[in-house]
This record gives sequence, structure tokens and C-alpha cells, in this order.
Amino acid sequence: MDLSILIVTYNSERLIGPLLDSLKTELTAMSAEVVIVDNASRDATVESVRTLHPWVTMIASPDNLGFAAGNNLAAKSATGRYLLLLNPDAIPAPGSLARGIALMDTHPDAGLAGGELRGLDNSRQPSSRMFPTLLDEVFTLSGLAARYPESQLFARLDRRWADPEQAASVDWIPGAFVFIPAKVFLQLNGFDQRFFMYYEEVDLCRRMQQAGYRIYYWPELKAMHIGGESAKTVIKARVSKSGSQLESWRMRSGLLYYRKHHGAGGAAGLHWIEWGWHKLRQLKANLTGQAARAADFGEHCTQLTQAWQDTAHGTVSPPKPW
Repeated sequence: MDLSILIVTYNSERLIGPLLDSLKTELTAMSAEVVIVDNASRDATVESVRTLHPWVTMIASPDNLGFAAGNNLAAKSATGRYLLLLNPDAIPAPGSLARGIALMDTHPDAGLAGGELRGLDNSRQPSSRMFPTLLDEVFTLSGLAARYPESQLFARLDRRWADPEQAASVDWIPGAFVFIPAKVFLQLNGFDQRFFMYYEEVDLCRRMQQAGYRIYYWPELKAMHIGGESAKTVIKARVSKSGSQLESWRMRSGLLYYRKHHGAGGAAGLHWIEWGWHKLRQLKANLTGQAARAADFGEHCTQLTQAWQDTAHGTVSPPKPW
């Protein structure tokens, strides 16, 4: 078996059908399989897949395991030489799967590789990134990264300054559409399951590079990616203004990542930089009579404080599901 496509679903009934229809057409000429782990969806995702796509291996978890643990579970049932981690809201372009296998075959040093992600409007999404630093956090929060997207200093994190049509060796790639040699994933024991969601692929890519592997961005591989669809179905959760991230989960995972790779000072720096920035914005909003904005900034600070406490300053992953 050449390829095992791993998909973790959560309330994905609306998305999974079109994705599997697309994959079935693509896989007819390939040696490949699809393994889905469903994270206790409230909708009919499991029933729909089992009824309409019986050729798919469906593992229905009674609990929400999160992205990291869900993929680790799916990998245990995979038999392919390569794993393709694929979000239910990402549809690979025709030919991208076969081309991805061919590229991986010619790059034995690859630990993980991905391609170009485009939105529904065909706009480019950040598809290859650099490892985050506290300075990057400052540039992002202050708006300098967005204001100067061509700057290799201010916009270093998302590599918006780089030519998206040029292949490159990068730090990490979002896990929506990535190829990984199964033996490498096994060697590194997969994702660190302390990350329920967010930062798990950043951590994995860092560990891969420490083990001597490289991370590749190949723009000839393309996928349409909606982004944030599962996040929107989480009950009573605050979603980022971009609509793609659950704020409290992102905060927790950020603290876990910085503590793991940058120590206590890194985790504290991440927390106080973001808390301080939003507290200042809250004060300014209050002074200028913008009560609604002030309340929003205040809620953000409250969530940051809660994440700081929940993770014991980045040392502990809270009980799952988050």
C-alpha cells in the first residue's frame, strides 16, 4: 500500500461526503486507503460514511480525542508507506496525491511535506511557516506583520514575503494537507497528545528536524481548504475573529508549546505579551467610550488568565476533551 489518507472528523457530515467522492475518483488508479477517526460527532457523520462510503475504514471514538490523538489512532490502522493527513474541509486538486507520493519517493530526507492551500475564493492561504518566536508574537499582535507582509522581519512567521510558487525547505506546514512517511511518524511516536488542537504540527516538525529530517513545501501540490469549519460547531466556545480558531484552545496549546521548546521564560513571555497588549487595548477602549470593544478585550484577557491557570503555566495539558 502506497498511501493511507487519515481524516479526523468532528461534526463534518456536510463536508465529508463531497471530500470522499472526490477521493474515490482520485484513488481508482492508486494503491491507497482512507482511514477516518470520528471524534464523537453530534451529527450523522459516522452513519453517513458507513452508509454511503463503505470502502472507508471508519473508527468511531466515543470521546472527542482532539486532532493529535485522533490522527495517532488513525495511524494505528494505516498500512501505507506514506500517511496523508487531510482535514475534512480540504480537497486535494486532481493529481496532487499521486504527485505527492512521487515527490516523497525522490526525497528520502523528507519528514513532512505539504503544498499550497487555497480558499473557496481561490485566495492563497499561508501554507508554509517558520517556527514562532516571542518577537513574531509581538509583530502579529501589533499588526506590523499584516501591514508589512513583504517584510522578512515583520512577516517572517507566515513567509508571506516568499514566492509561493517556489518550492522550499521550511520550518513547519499546517496539518490540513501533509504527507509523512509512516516509518517517521512511528519513529517519533506520532503527535504529542498533550496538544488537543493547535501547535501539534509545529511540535512534530520541530522534533522531525531534531531527528535529522527536513520539512518541504511543494507548491505543485494544491488543495482547496475552507478552514475552521469544525471549530464553529463547538458549543459555547469563543472563535477568533478570522473564524478559524478556538481561542481558549489556541492559548492553551501555545503555552504548552512554548514551555516545551522555550522553557518557563518562553511560556511566561507568550502569556504576558498577549495579556498586556489586550489589557492596554481594553484601557484605551474604555477611555474612548467604546464599551463593547473594552468588554471584548477584557474577555480575551480573562481567557488568557484561565489558560495560564489551566495549563499550570504551560506544564500541564488540561483533562480532555477541552
